Amino acid sequence: MSATPQSPIRPPDANAESPNATDRTSLQDPVCGMTVTTASAYLLAYEGRLIFFCSTGCKAKFAAEPQRYATRTSAAEPVQPGSAAPGAGSPAFKGTIYTCPMHTEVRREQPGNCPKCGMTLEPERPSLGDAANPELADFRRRFAWTVPLTVIVATLAMVGDRIPGIRPTWLSWIELVLTLPIVLWAGKPFFERALQSVMHFSPNMWTLIGLGTSAAFIYSVVATFAPNVFPTTFVSMGRVSVYFEAAATIISLTLLGQIFELRARSKTSAAIKSLLALTPKTARRIKVGGGEEDVPLTDVHIGDQLRVRPGEKVPVDGIVTEGGSAVDESMLTGEPMPVSKGHGDRLIGATLNTSGSLVMRAEKVGSETVLAGIVTMVVQAQRSHAPMQRVADRVARYFVLAVVTVSILTLLLWGLFGPEPRWAHGLINAVAVLIIACPCALGLATPMSIMVASGNAATRGVLFRDAAAIENFRRVDTLVVDKTGTLTRGKPAFDRSVALPGFTEDAVLQWAGSVDQGSEHPLAAAIVHAARTRGLSLDKITNFESRSGTGVRAIVRGKPVALGNLALMTELGVSVQALDVQAEALRAQGASVTFLEIDGQAAGLLAVSDPIKATTAEALSQLRASGVRVIMATGDGLTTAKAVATKLGIDEVHGEVKLADKLALVKKLQREGRVVAVAGDGINDAPALAQADVGVAMGTGTDVAMNSAQVTLVRGDLRGIAIARIISQQTVANMKQNLGFAFVYNALGVPLAAGVLYPFTGWLLSPMIAALAMSLSSVSVVSNALRLERSRGAKDNSFESRGGSPSTHSGKFSV
Repeated sequence: MSATPQSPIRPPDANAESPNATDRTSLQDPVCGMTVTTASAYLLAYEGRLIFFCSTGCKAKFAAEPQRYATRTSAAEPVQPGSAAPGAGSPAFKGTIYTCPMHTEVRREQPGNCPKCGMTLEPERPSLGDAANPELADFRRRFAWTVPLTVIVATLAMVGDRIPGIRPTWLSWIELVLTLPIVLWAGKPFFERALQSVMHFSPNMWTLIGLGTSAAFIYSVVATFAPNVFPTTFVSMGRVSVYFEAAATIISLTLLGQIFELRARSKTSAAIKSLLALTPKTARRIKVGGGEEDVPLTDVHIGDQLRVRPGEKVPVDGIVTEGGSAVDESMLTGEPMPVSKGHGDRLIGATLNTSGSLVMRAEKVGSETVLAGIVTMVVQAQRSHAPMQRVADRVARYFVLAVVTVSILTLLLWGLFGPEPRWAHGLINAVAVLIIACPCALGLATPMSIMVASGNAATRGVLFRDAAAIENFRRVDTLVVDKTGTLTRGKPAFDRSVALPGFTEDAVLQWAGSVDQGSEHPLAAAIVHAARTRGLSLDKITNFESRSGTGVRAIVRGKPVALGNLALMTELGVSVQALDVQAEALRAQGASVTFLEIDGQAAGLLAVSDPIKATTAEALSQLRASGVRVIMATGDGLTTAKAVATKLGIDEVHGEVKLADKLALVKKLQREGRVVAVAGDGINDAPALAQADVGVAMGTGTDVAMNSAQVTLVRGDLRGIAIARIISQQTVANMKQNLGFAFVYNALGVPLAAGVLYPFTGWLLSPMIAALAMSLSSVSVVSNALRLERSRGAKDNSFESRGGSPSTHSGKFSV
């Protein structure tokens, strides 16, 4: 028996790095007296101070009885005003990291611009308390104040010579005065980013915009102050041709495009915010001296006693210490019926208490909670790079330099060979080339699709670890599934024990229950629970050893005891032939059979039944219909495995499978050219999950399984695999559309801006039109990515959150 379920979803260790990791001040652990430093990973907040410990054990002791050790808290530092206690929150996360949507390797502790592409860095993890996007507000203000000036400048450029009383020579000066605030104030962010791109040797869209706008503006300023330096071919209507309207319009249209893009990009974090919204804002804490108080969730610490009243959400993860109730966990598990909870049962934060009053002890808070772990996985997936992005990255690396080269060639060719005014035509077309060839759409093509898809998947109970998993899942054609906890509920119930001569059935159960105390496998939990329910005393064990995929061993009452499947008995040289008839009969009924060996001799067997999940048959039917080959590989006996497989219509079954056997099966399928996904929930599944092209872990399984998998099904529902394949197919199609649009856009836009159609049609592309097209290209990519939220099938089997009262809570996430 392998060790299995603990918490449904475990986030990365929030204490992996102390907030004071660089501080080495020596302090004393208040529990054991050992010397510790403020770099210790074990800490909690108490009465406005941070207490540091040498281990989790001392930390737990202090949390359970803080008053006992309060007078010895020399290992403490004041919590800075306004800061949340580590590990506390809703969910609370240490610090804010800002990253670039296009270049996720760029991470900063302060807001700013990306040194590679110039885009404004965004918080890596959005929060419900996020204020309005300051960049969006700034661009709106700049646009609102300068767009009237742009309209006037453009009007003067077109019909100014027809306005009575205005001399043609005055027009340039009037346009200059009106354009100055547009270029120097409204366009300041663009020129700053263009300058940064040059300083960092990282040409990008702002390089092109800065070059094009400054070229048009500087040329026009020189033409206004010193018109005599230009040849007569530049003179039109009594003055040298100027392009202030081009510079002004480009800046205004770029601002408008950025406003549209920022508004669209803000919607990509909607899924994460919907998950964060599930968590209550306050908790009712029971005071040590009696009485209760409502406190913000950021003030809840490990060990706090909390009361959860009917109709309230569970504030954090913990254990029931008093009372009983039915808790609606459908927001996480998808099970529509509330689960009965009593003393010692686990509670998951953000689930809904539907009836009785509960008192709980907080065990995981802030970034350690189940919900925070889900958010962490979604954020990691959103910020990862899809393999398809490599193509765009390789192109973008040389794109700007190529565009600048084309722009210079355009200027020279028009200036040397074009119609009069040749150099004026050359300048305006060169500017148009620079402006229209924006690489932003190319850079956003796949990140936006990944962000939307990851959030959409999370709201439907599917957590992708990274973008590669999203891209690869659509190719899966073979699924290898475990039985216990994957096809079945993973909550088996003890059926019966069979004893050989010299033992009683209760004795077999007692010995088995004793050795299984060291295992967290669901079958072991059922045996231990049955022994305790019958009032059988369980012995202390030593030298416990879990044999992944086969069973467990330990020393009980001084004797070596083994409990496991036939493979383990064979390995130990123990004959169980006397139990063959009973074992086969039980397996034929679908029960899992484990054999008990005591001091080298078979003592009996135990049968545990694990019902098939209600959704498994439907899930397998969907997968087979989509062309996926389904194979069962389980450590249970072949007869039991075939009994379950027959009920589910699975044709290919492998029983008595060891850890190495399952791994070998996956490798064999891959050598045959199959794209393999493995679905499992136990430690014995971890190597196969890691070897598979896509590993799928049940959200109700072990941390090891989930850490080895690329996809986690939050509800432990295999229908999530069908959902994941659909999301993968839709996302890859969306990324291809975005990349195709970006490539085609530039393939058509750059030659058009250079004037290749002029000899045949007389058409030229104005820089103003180029600026509008450039802005709309990025908006189009983001808008197309957002279609994934509304795509067909997106709401099938989805989670929708209607928090509040029990009558309105459906227990599902929704964007």
